[in-house]
Amino acid sequence: MKQATLLQQGRVMVASIICRDRLRPASEAGVESLIASIEETGVMKDAIHCRKKKDGKLYLIAGAHRLEAARRLGWDEIEAKVWADVTGDWARMMEIDDNLAGAEMNALDTAVFLAARKQVYERLHPETKRGIAGALARWDATEPSSVAFVKATAAKFGMTERQVYKIAAAGSHLDQDLTDSLRRAPRPVTLKDLTEIGKIAYPVELHQVIRALTDGTAKNAAAARKAFLAAKNGAAPSVKNPAEDGFKALIALWGRVPKAAKRRFAGHFAAELQELIDQAHGEGRE
Repeated sequence: MKQATLLQQGRVMVASIICRDRLRPASEAGVESLIASIEETGVMKDAIHCRKKKDGKLYLIAGAHRLEAARRLGWDEIEAKVWADVTGDWARMMEIDDNLAGAEMNALDTAVFLAARKQVYERLHPETKRGIAGALARWDATEPSSVAFVKATAAKFGMTERQVYKIAAAGSHLDQDLTDSLRRAPRPVTLKDLTEIGKIAYPVELHQVIRALTDGTAKNAAAARKAFLAAKNGAAPSVKNPAEDGFKALIALWGRVPKAAKRRFAGHFAAELQELIDQAHGEGRE
């Protein structure tokens, strides 16, 4: 494969750069934070990276937040490294690594980027791939391609191999539409949610769980899966009763503590206990 060539390094026109087909949109918080830093220090620390295609146009590789910040600040030019002889996989890997190494990313974005990195890594390193169909959708930690990817990625970003495996496996379940849906969820998607999503084997359940997270009817992926399975089996999902659960917990604990501890407890909460007893007797007379 032909090596990418650094064509030029210097200032290019902001308006000339085409930004599309990104793994994630530029976040409002990220752009505002970068603008605040630029206004305070007077400089943008890092150059963006672009590829110059055969049509002569510049396409962004890495630095979407930097480019958007420059646009909002009204800059005509921005510092850039312009590359030629760039393949799509090379450009995607640079985008992924630029974000994983330097950007503030939530659990969902990290999972999406690591899953994408595995796909690109295997195409760039075909010697590691055994050729199993659908490896990314349900990849095995002992498969050569998975082992090579996990080890290389963990070493590059200072993560444990277990972290890389779990996060990328979760992200491998999500296409662009599902990812966009989860970004609209009222609660931030956690790594625990993504790990739970990674266990789902059937598309129908996957879409229902993500819909429940997106519309806020489930507080997490585990609850969404529980509700889906209950509905599938024709049973109503159980509803928690804090009062009943608390009562059972107190009864269980009360039976295990010695009498001396019970007397000390009664003395400590005497006034509150008497008030509760009076209320209970009053309810009984009604």
